Amino acid sequence: MAEDRINALRGYKATLNNPNVSDEAKRHAQEVIDNELGGEQVHDDFYQQRGDDQKDPNRVQAGLKAATRNPGISEEGKRSAAEKYKQQFGQAPDE
Repeated sequence: MAEDRINALRGYKATLNNPNVSDEAKRHAQEVIDNELGGEQVHDDFYQQRGDDQKDPNRVQAGLKAATRNPGISEEGKRSAAEKYKQQFGQAPDE
């Protein structure tokens, strides 16, 4: 099932980005992603199975709202996220 493959892919990607994981474990995780899980193709398969190519609107909304408050994002980036939020959802992120 594509959803199971996506969950496995998420776990292996977390391994790749974890600074506490050995290089050997990271190499293994990359091999599994490339050879057993189908790499990034698994995401495409999942969205085709769902019958749409759109991102989940709740996640888009949450991501844009988070971007407006993230101290690691420039003021220009925050304004851009707020504008996109308002365009897509009809209100400012703080309302």
